[in-house]
Amino acid sequence: MTRAARLSVAPMMDWTDRHCRYLHRTLSGRALLYTEMVTAPALVRGHALHLLDHSADEHPVALQLGGSDPKELAQAARLGFEAGYQEINLNVGCPSDRVQSGTFGAVLMKDPGLVAECCSAMIAAQPLEVTVKCRIGVDDQEPQDVLPEFLARVAAAGVGRFIIHARKAWLQGLSPKENRDIPPLDYDLVQQMRGLFPALHLSVNGGITTLDEAEAFLDAGLDGVMVGRAAYHQPTDVLAEADRRIFGDRGPDATAEGAVRAMLPYIEAHLVSGGRLNQITRHMLGLFAGRPGARGWRRMLSEGAHHPGAGPELLEQALGEIELASRAATV
Repeated sequence: MTRAARLSVAPMMDWTDRHCRYLHRTLSGRALLYTEMVTAPALVRGHALHLLDHSADEHPVALQLGGSDPKELAQAARLGFEAGYQEINLNVGCPSDRVQSGTFGAVLMKDPGLVAECCSAMIAAQPLEVTVKCRIGVDDQEPQDVLPEFLARVAAAGVGRFIIHARKAWLQGLSPKENRDIPPLDYDLVQQMRGLFPALHLSVNGGITTLDEAEAFLDAGLDGVMVGRAAYHQPTDVLAEADRRIFGDRGPDATAEGAVRAMLPYIEAHLVSGGRLNQITRHMLGLFAGRPGARGWRRMLSEGAHHPGAGPELLEQALGEIELASRAATV
């Protein structure tokens, strides 16, 4: 998993579900994928084990958990291992009110001792690697002081890999969306942690939108790069060349057209099982971002995929429009 973590796609609520991850896997066979955050109480107390549903075709894939009770997180981590995930990640970065009310997410940056206790319990409960995704600090904390102490204490509990979102989180006064954009990015601080903790595997997250940027961070000595919204909205741009450029694989790069073709059997199976087309195609809207015909592709899927009886033929039709637009653009 350490190798796969050279490039990963961030866990994103309401976005990185199993259909999204399957799509991303058609574009990159090597990048590490993450689930949406799944709360430990939902698994342990709510018995919502359907939240762990995924396909082995998504691997390598990590389960991100949210919680703050060591015993509960240990049970949830065990369930994740039994469900076939390959890494367990603890969320110490989400700033939403819903997360704060459960005393987990970014608010845990204020209690590194509790995070260490949670991680120790998760490590003891199952054999998978336990990792942590965190911020550089919250509210009025000084990141230069807080982040090194946080990493040191949690690493002492047995965590060897961290993904650091290079922004503070403001738990009061900013919405979750604003927390992704307004607090300034401090990549230099993350680079400093690379020097302070040479034994740790450190990935940087926040504001990274291209493979060029990812390569620059790797060249500068960071161990990994996690891409968020750009990987969702422009998945082909971020993932189609990743296996060659980030992982050194030989062979042709993936294409958006190839991804659509690869998704068709998956879509057929989903529809046969009672699913709806738009549950999958909502993740495919950005496949052709920046290309001729992209607007028509989005419009056809957005308007047609929710209709009863909509199936793979809609994607075939939309793909035909892309091909026509591409030919027209070259005339």
